[in-house]
Amino acid sequence: MVVPVFVLGLVLPLIQRAHTSAGVGFQFASYIDNYMVLQKEPAGAVIWGYGISGATVTVTLCQDQEIIMKKVTHVKAYSNSWMVVLDPMKPGGPYEVMAQQTFGRMNLTLRVHDVLFGDVWLCSGQSNMHMTVLQIFNATSELSNTTAYQSVRILSVSLIQAEQELEDLAGVDLKWSKPTSENLGQGKFEYMSAVCWLFGRYLYDTLRYPIGLISSSWGGTPIEAWSSGRSLKACGVHRQGFIPSDSVTGPSEYSVLWNAMIHPLSNMTLKGVIWYQGESNVNFNRDLYNCTFPALIEDWRQTFHRGSQGQTERLFPFGFVQLSSVLAGAVSDDRLPQIRWHQTADFGYVPNLRMPNTFMAVAMDLGDRNSPFGSIHPRDKQTVAYRLHLGARAVAYGEKQLIFQGPLPEKIELLADKGLLNLMYSQQIQVQRQDDKIFEISCCDDHQCKWLPVPMNTFSTQILALNISSCQGTLVALRYAWTTWPCEYKQCPLYHPSSTLPAPPFTAFITNQMPGHHSKVAK
Repeated sequence: MVVPVFVLGLVLPLIQRAHTSAGVGFQFASYIDNYMVLQKEPAGAVIWGYGISGATVTVTLCQDQEIIMKKVTHVKAYSNSWMVVLDPMKPGGPYEVMAQQTFGRMNLTLRVHDVLFGDVWLCSGQSNMHMTVLQIFNATSELSNTTAYQSVRILSVSLIQAEQELEDLAGVDLKWSKPTSENLGQGKFEYMSAVCWLFGRYLYDTLRYPIGLISSSWGGTPIEAWSSGRSLKACGVHRQGFIPSDSVTGPSEYSVLWNAMIHPLSNMTLKGVIWYQGESNVNFNRDLYNCTFPALIEDWRQTFHRGSQGQTERLFPFGFVQLSSVLAGAVSDDRLPQIRWHQTADFGYVPNLRMPNTFMAVAMDLGDRNSPFGSIHPRDKQTVAYRLHLGARAVAYGEKQLIFQGPLPEKIELLADKGLLNLMYSQQIQVQRQDDKIFEISCCDDHQCKWLPVPMNTFSTQILALNISSCQGTLVALRYAWTTWPCEYKQCPLYHPSSTLPAPPFTAFITNQMPGHHSKVAK
């Protein structure tokens, strides 16, 4: 079993050791290794490491003993580090990367082999991202399905905390590797991330070129642990003495996982990030999540762009999973829907003005009552990854006309004289089943408001009518699927007819009570 490493109070010695050892030796950064995937064109991949201050370092890219390119740099005096940016490369391989340090009469050479160029994705979050292939539905079949995916390479970061930002990883659980049944199912909540692996596999099926996957996640962790001090300050987050233990079971100190498990990767050239987190913020700083999550995305983007010498896109694609369902009793009925809403910065959909170039996988219809890991850990990670990859294909890879999100109403029309509320959708809708409780209206009378369930009345290709005759007062707001467990497995009422993507939850004010008035909800 992998033992989490805690380096609070040991950060400076750790960094100094890396630099001191580099002073008598010569090394690549911890994650530059055999079988790695480097980011393909149009970006240039970053190769870096440590060496003797002032020494010359020559980095050579070779294929079949033919030199493809050479880059020359020097080891910086203040950090004992060196870095080069390779010319953009087409996808493929394998290649060898060689680094040679020259200092006076001393020459040292490092080599890594079987290096591929493709797209590199970082996968992060808490336990639902940390769950391994061993823990999901059809695990035996999934673990054996690796032969066709030897160009999908995987790396898993060790569980480490730090009080200050580390420049390099202090530990790696799984070095860059080709996938096997052993390294995809190394225990429970160890490695490799099932969502990460399946996402990369779906991408490979579409793109047909190498994919590099880096898993850096830790169960039971709040977003504050993954955020830099800068992004937390931007949201007015201050350190608190008490963190509820029922929602946070992993490291909770602010920035400790950003410092040790994300920042050390920031010199790497990435294609994008996928994220599965939020459960630990249901009872902790929930009301700030609509700021802390967009701020994390913005800060990661800035840091990776700067660390890679501008090679990682400034607004690189960022995908995430909207939280799934949890059995009643685990959390109160209103808190999980609030987090789902805050995950979109209170828009209900992405991309949006506060979260550009993002994509979301809705998972509220994937509840798993019988999960041996608790209902908070649903085992269907295949559908999660598939929905994520649809978003990536549309947002990150620019596939036009691809449906990657479920239907959301763009207008609401109040027909008070008929006792109806018409929802007009921007996409086609498929009413999979009638549900008299999943839609609710806020009905106000004598300055008191209460939420009332409203039955679905009639529907057509893009219009759904709700019967609001139960409201004898003023209709103020409407919401959909605003509960911890909105529906059984893949049995929500509304989907897109061709893509099996569920309509996401939403809440909206009804802004005018005039009959026939249109309220805008989303896009």
